[in-house]
Amino acid sequence: MTALSVPAPAAPARPHLTRWVLRLHRPALYVWTALVLLGTVLLLLLHGPFADAAAEGWRQFDSCGFTTACRYDQSAILRYKDWYNYATLAAAAVPFLTAAWAGGALLGKELESGTAELSWAQSSTPVRWLSVRLATPAVLVTAGTGLLAWLHHLAWAAGRGRIHSAKEWYDVGTFLTGGPTLGALSLAGLAAGALAGLLWRRTLPALAFGTLLTGAIWGASQLLLPHLWPTLGRSGHGYPTSPAGSWTVSQGGDAAQYHVTYHPYSHYWPLQLTATALLLTVAALLTLACFLLLRRRTGRAATR
Repeated sequence: MTALSVPAPAAPARPHLTRWVLRLHRPALYVWTALVLLGTVLLLLLHGPFADAAAEGWRQFDSCGFTTACRYDQSAILRYKDWYNYATLAAAAVPFLTAAWAGGALLGKELESGTAELSWAQSSTPVRWLSVRLATPAVLVTAGTGLLAWLHHLAWAAGRGRIHSAKEWYDVGTFLTGGPTLGALSLAGLAAGALAGLLWRRTLPALAFGTLLTGAIWGASQLLLPHLWPTLGRSGHGYPTSPAGSWTVSQGGDAAQYHVTYHPYSHYWPLQLTATALLLTVAALLTLACFLLLRRRTGRAATR
């Protein structure tokens, strides 16, 4: 008689970690979606009707000349200025909010409560656990910040040369939120928060440390920014000034020989892309530090 063959037990299904992360952090996903949608609507208004009304208000003001009885739409000018500042502040806060959430809720809370160890003991390695928790929000943050930065640049460009109170291109908030540097700093904030969560393994300290580390990264990038691309310069007798619309980096000398260095507006995108590359490098190094720290704390279990 032939022995009956017993079918081999089926391999346990690997957990859908991405779906689990999205379900676990559903409130944060809803808040992020709402922020992106509201920001999109506001920036479209700033790019269109708000900018047009403010430009018309300034045209009316310029046509007044020296007359005392001048009628112009001051409310439209102030509306564009105020809502532009609100939109800029909200977008600039994204990297810090990302760092606080990553340190507190994404990693710190799970490590503090022991949920992470439970996940590792079942069917997910620590490396895979961390990879999914970094990759999933990274995709969402990159997509959202990319849209907001593009719309913010359009809103700023709609006022350039038309609205006298519009920010200059090198304004700190305008530069950060009007290009890919916003997404790069947000990814650095995500990695900084994750590193803080792994270091502290507690919610509140990780939240605070991740936010502070992101602030330090942002501050250092601001100090380096004027030197990331070669400046132009003027020198000579008297007091030469940088061209209109340029970012003055340094000036000095005396009446006999005076010099000034500056970045013209044509340096906007070179500075944006160089700063983005620098911040992405920082984000990559922080991510590497996260995996090295995880391996050190979990040993062989990190890759088993």
